Amino acid sequence: MQPPQNRSLDKLSSYQPAIVAKYFDELGIREWERLTQTPADEVSLAIHTHYLKEYLSNSDRVLEIGAGAGRFTQVLANLGTKIVVADISSGQLELNKSLAVEHGFEDSVEDWQQTDICDLSGFEAESFDVVVAYGGAFSYVLDKRDLALQESLRVIKPGGMLFLSVMSIWGTVHRYLDGVLALPSAINQKITESGDISPTTFPARQDNFMHLFRATELRQWLEQTGVKVVQLSASNCLSLLWDRQLEKIKQDREKWNELLRMEIEACADEGSLNMGTHIIAVARKP
Repeated sequence: MQPPQNRSLDKLSSYQPAIVAKYFDELGIREWERLTQTPADEVSLAIHTHYLKEYLSNSDRVLEIGAGAGRFTQVLANLGTKIVVADISSGQLELNKSLAVEHGFEDSVEDWQQTDICDLSGFEAESFDVVVAYGGAFSYVLDKRDLALQESLRVIKPGGMLFLSVMSIWGTVHRYLDGVLALPSAINQKITESGDISPTTFPARQDNFMHLFRATELRQWLEQTGVKVVQLSASNCLSLLWDRQLEKIKQDREKWNELLRMEIEACADEGSLNMGTHIIAVARKP
């Protein structure tokens, strides 16, 4: 069953920023480690990075929303951009600052600000060339996603770029099938029909609520604002469940580079967009 494109979320599926902030405060350094824990995670990091390299200029001023501990802040710094780091979690911001010093990219950061993606009033309109919201910020805001998108586009200059990634419904099932099937079928059906992991669909869950997207839903949601979707991609698809073999492949630089080449092509194929843990989108503001 396909979910309605303009469904209304009930109050229990509403965005709760305090819960999100608490979750990431408690996550701590694991957020920095998340994209390097396994070779499959490193593939996701490489594909996200590929699109930044493809479209960014070293003269760009970037607002990175939901920056976390700074894995992509480091990438943006290495590309020569100037960055304002924003995150809802004070704990993640402190980690971002300390890791920037430790890894030598603090000079690329103009400022660190505790900020909710749904309220960017602290930033002037059209003051950034680029907004980067990798890692799921638009998934976590549930019923406030239209507001979050409106705010993000407001601070981008005309012709500027928005980079985002959101959690994928079918890619999540693909990656965590055993755990998904361990849930009662009634819960799974509510989640797959709505895309929401919330107190309504999953009453036993206490935090980390989110909306998981389908690629068609993501494209339609972005395009209704008038932006041009330049690129959609899965974050990983070919290698997602091959960690044991990937350890060996990674030791051979030629094979590893060939894997990444194939992943970039395969993940951008229309038939693969839903088969990674995240869906990446690159959009241009008119």
